[in-house]
Amino acid sequence: MNDDGADEPMRLVVAGHGPTGHRLVEALRERDTAGSWRVTVIGEETRPAYDRVALTSYLTDGADLACAPHDDAVELLTGDPVAAIDREARTVRTAAGREIGYDALVLATGSAPFVPPVPGHDLPGVFVYRTIDDLEELRGHCTNLTTSRPGAGGVVIGGGLLGLEAARALQGLGMDTHVVEVAPWLMPRQLDEGGGSMLRRHIEALDMKVHAGTPMEGLEAGAGGGVARVALSDGTSIDAGVVVFSAGIRPRDLLARECGLPVGERGGIVVDDTCRTEDPAIYAIGECALIGGQVYGLVAPCFSMAEVVADRLLARAGGTPSAARFEGADLSTKLKLMGVDVASFGDPFAGPDQGALDVTYTDPVAGVYKRLVVSDDARTLLGGVLVGDAESYPTLRAFIGAELPGSPEQALFGGTEAAGGDLPGATVICSCNNVSAETIRCAIRDHGLTDLPGVKSCTRAGTTCGSCVPLAKRILDAELTAAGIEVSKALCEHFDYSRAELFDIVRVRGITTFTTLIEEHGQGRGCDICKPVVASILASLGHGHILEGEQAALQDTNDHFLANLQKNGTYSVVPRVPGGEITPERLIVIGEVAREFGLYTKITGAQRIDLFGVRVEQLPMVWKRLVDAGFESGHAYGKALRTVKSCVGSTWCRYGVQDSVGMAIKLELRYRGLRAPHKLKSAVSGCARECAEAQSKDFGIIATEKGWNLYLAGNGGMRPRHADLFATDLDDAELVRYIDRFLMFYIRTADRLQRTATWLEGLEGGLGYLREVIVEDRLGLCAELDAAMDRHVGSYSDEWRDTLDDPAKLSRFVSFVNAPGTPDPSIVFEPERDQIKPVLVAGPRLEVAAP
Repeated sequence: MNDDGADEPMRLVVAGHGPTGHRLVEALRERDTAGSWRVTVIGEETRPAYDRVALTSYLTDGADLACAPHDDAVELLTGDPVAAIDREARTVRTAAGREIGYDALVLATGSAPFVPPVPGHDLPGVFVYRTIDDLEELRGHCTNLTTSRPGAGGVVIGGGLLGLEAARALQGLGMDTHVVEVAPWLMPRQLDEGGGSMLRRHIEALDMKVHAGTPMEGLEAGAGGGVARVALSDGTSIDAGVVVFSAGIRPRDLLARECGLPVGERGGIVVDDTCRTEDPAIYAIGECALIGGQVYGLVAPCFSMAEVVADRLLARAGGTPSAARFEGADLSTKLKLMGVDVASFGDPFAGPDQGALDVTYTDPVAGVYKRLVVSDDARTLLGGVLVGDAESYPTLRAFIGAELPGSPEQALFGGTEAAGGDLPGATVICSCNNVSAETIRCAIRDHGLTDLPGVKSCTRAGTTCGSCVPLAKRILDAELTAAGIEVSKALCEHFDYSRAELFDIVRVRGITTFTTLIEEHGQGRGCDICKPVVASILASLGHGHILEGEQAALQDTNDHFLANLQKNGTYSVVPRVPGGEITPERLIVIGEVAREFGLYTKITGAQRIDLFGVRVEQLPMVWKRLVDAGFESGHAYGKALRTVKSCVGSTWCRYGVQDSVGMAIKLELRYRGLRAPHKLKSAVSGCARECAEAQSKDFGIIATEKGWNLYLAGNGGMRPRHADLFATDLDDAELVRYIDRFLMFYIRTADRLQRTATWLEGLEGGLGYLREVIVEDRLGLCAELDAAMDRHVGSYSDEWRDTLDDPAKLSRFVSFVNAPGTPDPSIVFEPERDQIKPVLVAGPRLEVAAP
């Protein structure tokens, strides 16, 4: 029954069809089983609602961002926005003159980008970054610019979330990109100074320029009338052919103003905690709403408002009375900016004045910054910031306001990651959709859910930003395990198979590209989990050079340039030195290369020489010199065999009983370039004194009077593990045969990023089962494993030599796409101990040592 007493559905009009308006309609239609509301949605854009969070992927990948369509009971009008509201008559009028009546009206008009009224803000070549139409115009301008003004730069005004996304889009369009942020560091609303500084290092390493703490004064036109320069407050200017404003948002509240509804002093339609305006028939949700004195620009609180209004509308139509209220918002966020994980959760800015302590860890070499804010008794988690490594974000966010299961230091380094089954029921797992741990558990039990897609469909957890998916998966696994049900080993949401199963699919079906694999055996476009895994599988099976065609786009950062990225944006080069044995002539070449290019040189613990400080455009020149001298890639950048370390053995040492150097060289040359789920290290000791530390390696060999003892699945690092003795007194042929089979069986069956140590620990039957497989041939696989290794050995080709012979591959080694010969001017060194040392932006000091 409508408000006039007629026995027919009530009329709901939704003004705006962005993600928040779409969510409201979706929630209402799901719950309105009695058909109490007839819904009309009026959108300004010509296309239906789409995911604004993923705008950049539209440019970079051609992604389809469209939200799921509404059912036929919803009338959707696009390209004709609401132009006026008649509150007394309860009607809206569209720009085209349509008049539509309502019993309830929801304003979901969103926000508009803020463009400061600086000189030149309206010049041709100035854009905002808000809609698909904005992106299309931007792309067209940049395409024309690359031909009319080659080398012209692009500037983004604003270093927040959307600003950095816009910068990534500009760089993808071929622009030499600058980011101007008025605050002293990037993402000041989400990150503290340490996190912002670390993020800046990552972004500058990707050949972008960051101007933080430097306000913009204005834009200047060029001879053709379009924007040509951006003037900064410090007197400098940036040459620019395109400028994108991403300096914040302003609520679109004009409709409310014109019909007399109260708005905030700085904008926003004033609503109460039920999202209702002063007019009982009108609600406002999303970025246009001022609720509790605040306008929210993140998806989670906007969706929470939509849920509240959906419940209130059902109650208004005669359903169960609703107590739904907007009770604040979780402003936690996690995203990957240009390949860099960034996360902020809880209150990352609480300090001693609020009775808070902080625990901070910084690893400048790895580019990792972690900070947890805890209560003064160090037991309750209040907030935190993660940059460079945000794997623990889902679990840490779930513990906000709760007592940590261990010390803050343990939480900082993943001590809570096993959580899932033990999380308190009230813990919010999915803040975007306000889904608790108990809601997920109940859905699993009540509906018999056995996989992650089922959990998503039933609870909506993980269907928006996706950051809670790992934690939802752990809860699912814990519930299934408790119920005695086998747990799914799906690699990610794009593949329902484990890494080992994908390996066999690729191998048996002869698949050679990621596109073919996901089209035939997966779904979606892939992600930063499955793409590198498939790249590794293809490389392990010898399907082409890793920088060939589509393969190049799948690689991790280091593999992308066949070198190790360092803290200041330069790279290190590690030529292979099998067994640590090197001739004086080759030593001289390394010294000459280091002197010619001004590099830092260091002898590593793996008996190699590392050359640091190579600019990206210098990499081919450095490797040309090294390859011509007989060196090849040491694969220090890859998930592959790194090195086989050795002592001098019986050749020189009076205690040596076997030629450890000769065996180390034989093994390293046999397994060089072998791609694996994780890095592989090895060592050969010439006697039981174990000078090569073989028992801390993935496979280690110790000489005996009768031959060799083989040790498997050890590792050093953060959690060291002693290798297990696998076989004793082996001759050379037996030793090589067992190592061959061990490596190929590991590559075939291990999970993503799983070292041999954890792989063996999780292998049912352990070391005994491994002996049955690779010695006794229990599975009948030995001939196949032997053949696979023979194929690898027979097809080996040095990745760097192949790259030097291919102009297309060499073309990627530039600092600036539009100026290939220009070195990055932000890379600076200073002398230390007669060598170079990188000069970096000052960052936070190391306060906690990793366990």
